[in-house]
Amino acid sequence: MFEELSADGGDIALEVVGSLCCVVWVPSQCDYCRAGGVVVHMRWGGLSGYLCPTARVAGRPPVSLKLGLASVYGEVVDHRNGTYSVALLLPWEGQAQVYVRLEHSSEVVQILKKYRDSSFPRSHYIGQYEGPGPNKARIREEVQCNLKWGADGSWIRGNCCCEYKDVKTGTVWQCERPKKLSCNNLARHSSGKLESPLSPFEKQFFTQALTNVAITQDTQIINVLPNTAGIGTKQRCISGMTTPVPAGFYLNDVWNSFVCNTSQFSPAQMENCLKNKIVYMLGDSTTRQWFEYLEGHVPGKLFSITRMDLHTHHKGGPLMAVELKNNIIVHWRLHSVPLRFSHLIFTNLHYIDYDIDEIAGGPYAVLVFTFGAHRVFHPITFYVHEVAKIRQSVVALLSRAPETTVIIKSVNTAGVKNIFQSDWYAMQLNTVMQEMFRDIDGVIYIDVWQMTSCHYLTEDLHPGPVIIANEIDVFLSYICPS
Repeated sequence: MFEELSADGGDIALEVVGSLCCVVWVPSQCDYCRAGGVVVHMRWGGLSGYLCPTARVAGRPPVSLKLGLASVYGEVVDHRNGTYSVALLLPWEGQAQVYVRLEHSSEVVQILKKYRDSSFPRSHYIGQYEGPGPNKARIREEVQCNLKWGADGSWIRGNCCCEYKDVKTGTVWQCERPKKLSCNNLARHSSGKLESPLSPFEKQFFTQALTNVAITQDTQIINVLPNTAGIGTKQRCISGMTTPVPAGFYLNDVWNSFVCNTSQFSPAQMENCLKNKIVYMLGDSTTRQWFEYLEGHVPGKLFSITRMDLHTHHKGGPLMAVELKNNIIVHWRLHSVPLRFSHLIFTNLHYIDYDIDEIAGGPYAVLVFTFGAHRVFHPITFYVHEVAKIRQSVVALLSRAPETTVIIKSVNTAGVKNIFQSDWYAMQLNTVMQEMFRDIDGVIYIDVWQMTSCHYLTEDLHPGPVIIANEIDVFLSYICPS
């Protein structure tokens, strides 16, 4: 039951943002029942008083309900006439406050769309070649590398380069030809410079005055009264569950899911849940955060999960940890290029579909992967191509071993609002991933986007420990549903 707020039935907060102003209708009613909700209306317009229908909000949800250690996600509806509304659930007893901000103007969204579909190389990379030289010396050369993709064919013209084509995926990685060494001597990979495609006119829309601006004038406090009505779900966490909006809420730093009945796992419960399991974590540094969390929180008094020395970099991996008493093995591996990491051994970089093809699967096997944070710099058509290959490998895995637990972790918000790595890009990739796996039985999708978007911690590509702890609880709730 949502209380509708209109211009005639609410308090008005006015905020000037650059050359625009935002009018927010907030609740004039102060008291609501738990499990109820309110609908907040917003209008953006020019300072002259005329409506500005192009001043849309985009990216991370710009409206949420929060106070102290409690918060809930809200999804904005764009009415295409300069007005917006959002329905906010009231899931906790106590107080709450509406929080509104402008993420991006619609002008910026159009620019982001333009370069999302472009093959312009916004991110560059470095390839380090290494090989034998005269007098038993070692020669090292560094050159520029990048993805070869799109209608334009190549980021560098002519017969200039070493090309590394993956036979299965068809992906071509291209590096400038070293002067002294062979193309066979590519040893390491690192991130390079970022290159902006923006014209001087386009740059003005990315100013701080018009990006991620909080509408702070509303101070209306909502009192949420006790209610015996049920809220949430008691259903076990299984595959095939849909993600509602909101998918849950934070209360005292604990995520309360509306998707399924998640639990808080003690170290002993984590250990018991993972007993006799092999966990394969693939993707980027955010799944490495999960690996590190388990490494630090599944120690017992007489045993612990211990990282093995694979003689690899502690950040770039690959990594493996084991706990012998309970037969727990946890692997973590980065996906392949394009990748903004430093000094990675090139032969250690595998495409995710290859690693999935190497998993036998079975009731003891848990696969979790995330894929997107390093793809926001490149055309979305390339992402669709890669996800299609991953999808084929997951379908094959579940066909040969249907009892395998397969989990996709969505991309989280990162707090980045620029042309290179905007959260708006990440949101598009999440949509692609979710839609391309929607019809596959046995696949679990964990939406951490909502979990990172409404928490009080500052947005970060690497979410803080309290968020990671809640993500792990959701993850384990699917492995060991209660």
